[in-house]
Amino acid sequence: MPTLRQLQFLTALRAEGSFVAAAASVGVTQPTLSAGIKDLETALGAVLVERGRLGAVLTPAGVEAAERAAAALSEVEELVRAVQAAGEPFAGVFRLGAIPTIAPFLLPRVLPLLKRRFPKLRLQMREDLTGRLVEALRARTIDAALIALPYEAHGIVSAPIADDEFLFLCPEDHPLAKRNDLSPEHLKTEDVLLLEDGHCLRDHALAACRLPSNKRSSEVGATSLHTLVQMVGGGMGVTLLPKIAAEAGAAAGAHVAVRQFAEPIVGRTLGVAWREGGQREEEARMLADVLRKLF
Repeated sequence: MPTLRQLQFLTALRAEGSFVAAAASVGVTQPTLSAGIKDLETALGAVLVERGRLGAVLTPAGVEAAERAAAALSEVEELVRAVQAAGEPFAGVFRLGAIPTIAPFLLPRVLPLLKRRFPKLRLQMREDLTGRLVEALRARTIDAALIALPYEAHGIVSAPIADDEFLFLCPEDHPLAKRNDLSPEHLKTEDVLLLEDGHCLRDHALAACRLPSNKRSSEVGATSLHTLVQMVGGGMGVTLLPKIAAEAGAAAGAHVAVRQFAEPIVGRTLGVAWREGGQREEEARMLADVLRKLF
């Protein structure tokens, strides 16, 4: 019967492509890993790896075995976390994802709170775009994610934390910098800077102000809110800035003016998402409850 260690060796070999690199990735010597793969081949009665000067190439049987090994290891990890959670929530590793337009502004407030509430928690963080975080939830490589709602995805459920208002950002010498009657109508005649495609904040900004999807001042989209702020400060256009970013100092030091709209615009809702029916579902709900208290 294959051992978990042998399955780890095989998945490492598939990921790294060579015995030397695979051995280093799992903390063993190359002969130890090679012997483990040989033992696995004997246990399964099939050749899994073709060894050559160019490295290790998995046979079709090896590819199938590696895919099933990865799934089996994921199930074992899920079992361990589920048993730990059953005894005490957030005791041990909890893998949390967060999108780039939330992570740097909310996490400095979130992490100390979680550490105080759950001293045995070992949090592993991953920052990525919403689509990739959702795929990570489905693949069980993260347990929950901080994302912006609304976001529909099959098999993924979410709980709202708080609404996030959009603020108007323009160069400090812009004609609108001192207006107190700002509305989305003012944006229709301005060069509106947006994050590049793939960032959900771009879609939320367009929807909140009823702007056409092609409304942008340049073919070059910013990759982060900090870059967007600097572009505005350099006179390239105006933009919408989430309130949590403004409160965290995202516009500090830049030559920009941050203004509220006359009627506040709720551009998005911050939320926690998780895999429906997952082993960490109750902890994800608890996380949402804890984070709500920050607002």
